[in-house]
Amino acid sequence: MGYQLSRAEADVMFSEWVKQYEVVAPKLMEGEGCFSDTDIIRYGKVTSLDEIVWDKKSDYSFKEALLPINETLFYFTEDQTTVPKGMEKDRLIFLRSCDLHAVKRLDEIYLRNGFEDFYYARTREKAKFILMGCETTCDSGFCVSMGTNQTDQYDAYLKLSGDTVYVDTKCKELEAFVSEKKVTEIIPDFVTENKEKVTLPKQLSNQSFTKEIWKEYGERCIGCGRCNFVCPTCTCFTMQDIFYKDNPKVGERRRVWASCQVDGYTEMAGGHGFRQKQSDRMRFKVMHKIYDFEKRFGYPMCVGCGRCDDVCPEYISYSNCVNRLAKEENEE
Repeated sequence: MGYQLSRAEADVMFSEWVKQYEVVAPKLMEGEGCFSDTDIIRYGKVTSLDEIVWDKKSDYSFKEALLPINETLFYFTEDQTTVPKGMEKDRLIFLRSCDLHAVKRLDEIYLRNGFEDFYYARTREKAKFILMGCETTCDSGFCVSMGTNQTDQYDAYLKLSGDTVYVDTKCKELEAFVSEKKVTEIIPDFVTENKEKVTLPKQLSNQSFTKEIWKEYGERCIGCGRCNFVCPTCTCFTMQDIFYKDNPKVGERRRVWASCQVDGYTEMAGGHGFRQKQSDRMRFKVMHKIYDFEKRFGYPMCVGCGRCDDVCPEYISYSNCVNRLAKEENEE
């Protein structure tokens, strides 16, 4: 159901949301960028509509709202383990269409990939999604090419237009917070064309894994892993056991974000390791996004947000890499 609210009415509604839920949205974090005196748009708790960045794509995705960068799985003593409690409040997450499609990818990996991940499931169960529209395309995104530029899988849609706020709710629980119910038809803002366009390979052959382009990109990649950390669908992690100084037999086990591009990620017991060359890691990342995942679940893993292109210090373009791969495959 769609409603038209005044800004004052919307502020009252939002303040009630903050009381009932933990609201997480893209916000400007001043001075917390990668370089001195630079800002960054990243997800964090907000208490007002003014804190939310509406007109720019966030530098980091919503992913950390469902998958914490550093998550304690359990505490241990000499003879017992204790699982920490989950979130007390339900969580409202503001995100755009491409990121909402990424939620589907995360659900496939953590909920429907053979077994259900307990920690992700309990957080996901408490999450509701507020769609943010895109009136214009971002420079690096290619969501139209990936079919992720539109969605109807949101709990509510919110649009600020001057002193008017438009709300479209699919969730009865959230609809109850709308006090002045002036009904109107609301169609979310979705982009229909991007500056960046990507053509996926129609059918990848085994020769795709041995192409020279991987060596070329591998020579440029420095293995920093930044592309993985900003990506809304990358899910690699490692485990850390933390032992307390006052008693080395007591501590906690943590799940921590990791990167398939970083040296040492594939090392295992006995000193063995896979994908030792950077070219192999680059190939693995790209082919996993457009081949391996699709082969298993029926659609590509990438949602076309373009954040990996934005963040790469070596200006490696994932979208250009896929386009080159498609061109070479189609010429053969």
